[in-house]
Amino acid sequence: MYQFPSTKTYGGFLFDMDGTLLNSIAAAERVWGRWATRQGLDLATFLPTMHGKRGIDTITALNLPGIDPVVEAAEILRGEIEDVEGVVAIEGAADFLASLPPERWAIVTSAPMDLARARLAAAGLPQPRIMVTAEDVAVGKPHPRCYQLGLERLGVDAADAMVFEDVLAGVVAAEAAGTDITVITTTHQHPIETDYPTLPHYGEVRVAIGAGGRLSIQFR
Repeated sequence: MYQFPSTKTYGGFLFDMDGTLLNSIAAAERVWGRWATRQGLDLATFLPTMHGKRGIDTITALNLPGIDPVVEAAEILRGEIEDVEGVVAIEGAADFLASLPPERWAIVTSAPMDLARARLAAAGLPQPRIMVTAEDVAVGKPHPRCYQLGLERLGVDAADAMVFEDVLAGVVAAEAAGTDITVITTTHQHPIETDYPTLPHYGEVRVAIGAGGRLSIQFR
């Protein structure tokens, strides 16, 4: 288990949402699975590829004939907002977020704003003051713009920030943005190949707040 150095402090934390703060796999795969079945896609092949990305990017990349990605993404979004059954917080996430000063953290998610709000509420997690969502960027993860925008809104330099992510697309985006990275592995069915520190959940760690509101991560 990676030991976060107690002397390492940060000006702010940025969190991916799905798979990092909450588990929405069952709900997402129900909605996307119905859509993929209608398109004749193989579910076992397709479903693992749609996590951690904007819906419109996932659909566009499929290059399906006769499909308008904007229309299809809007339909899927409506289904996801309506279906939040089984969306739950990752262990320790609620307490971890509650311990952070509100101005020191942000969520950077590939989900649209309405879906992000709905899933956070379903999981019993706090709504952040600062959030970057699918509507805020022209290109989603693994492009770094989402995390660059999150840093701008937090007012924190990349070298002074930690990103919490769970999938490769997000890790690549954070890496390109220049932040430190921690990979949350709760929802991983297979180990992710990464040189970055990993955590199974937030139950084993706490946030220490030092002088000037500086943040550090320590094991309990």
